[in-house]
Amino acid sequence: MADETTRAAFLELQGRMIETTAKFKQVQNQMRSKEGEKKRAFLTLEELRQLPSDTNTYKSIEREHCTHLYSPTSLLISEQEQKLKDSEAAISSLQTSKEYLEKQMTEVENNLRELLQQDPGLARQIMSMSVM
Repeated sequence: MADETTRAAFLELQGRMIETTAKFKQVQNQMRSKEGEKKRAFLTLEELRQLPSDTNTYKSIEREHCTHLYSPTSLLISEQEQKLKDSEAAISSLQTSKEYLEKQMTEVENNLRELLQQDPGLARQIMSMSVM
């Protein structure tokens, strides 16, 4: 009975670890994406700020048909500043999520380690299954 309970606990912890790891990778990918958006907004903003205020600028509105729309430089600058702020806020939020998931993964690892130390037989079974 205890052996079955231990296996069930192991399978639950294993499932939690897989789920948490997947979420962690997803957050990392989202952070990379937001970092790219932030960098593009920053570089675009730097270029726009160098232009005289009366410069004709165009905003791409359709990638597939290369459609552009005349837009005042000041509007483009404010849009890029907003993109930069939004990216920074998203990155900050994702960083919080990442730290939480790291703690969750550490907790699950510790629980797994403790479970395997309590039941060396289970540890041997797992080791024999994974060696192939």
